[in-house]
Amino acid sequence: MSVKVNTQLKILDAAQNLFAEAGFNDTSLRQITTKAEVNLASVNYHFGSKKELIQAVLQRYLQVLMPRLDHEFDQLLAKTQPHSLPDILAVFVKPLLELNHVQRKGTRTFLQLLGRGYTDVQGHLRWFINHHYGQTLDKFVLLVQQSCPHLPASVLFWRLHFSLGSIVFTMASNDALAEIALADFNESVDIEGVIARLIPYLAAAIAAPVLTNVMPTGVTQTVA
Repeated sequence: MSVKVNTQLKILDAAQNLFAEAGFNDTSLRQITTKAEVNLASVNYHFGSKKELIQAVLQRYLQVLMPRLDHEFDQLLAKTQPHSLPDILAVFVKPLLELNHVQRKGTRTFLQLLGRGYTDVQGHLRWFINHHYGQTLDKFVLLVQQSCPHLPASVLFWRLHFSLGSIVFTMASNDALAEIALADFNESVDIEGVIARLIPYLAAAIAAPVLTNVMPTGVTQTVA
């Protein structure tokens, strides 16, 4: 049993690093098994397919992150008054930072992998997350809707996805941003400091007034 578990962990570790660096589409199973120093058939034996391996890599983080977020969202929803958007977004900080205990630099790695799920068009991964954690995500959207009742559902959809893109880019370049902040502004910033700076920006962007543009054809278009 210990040999089986060890092989699974070696595959997961190798796949995680390669997926984060090169993406899901550009990483082959042969590259993963070579890095993990296991035979090619072991991926199918332990995980079934590349898609299931991708899901297993994300699940290591999601099974830690999502129950904690679910609990925090329940506590906010139990209170009658709407919460400010910065307070809602701040709920993510500690659970995300705890991912560093799952793996070294786990917070950044997880967000890189999450971003890869969108840029590499991994529909099965979005299905996996919605299937297992859809109720938790719905609670978050509900809290944002309560905080920003002026936002139509379609506008909220776009802004939350724009925000995810900002988060993924920021965390992927966290080390470089910290070096620039130190060199140019004499600011020493750790990953928690980066997140703290990101939250006010995201809150302002999500909650911004909805603008309406009139297109040249006379069609009115709502701008997120």
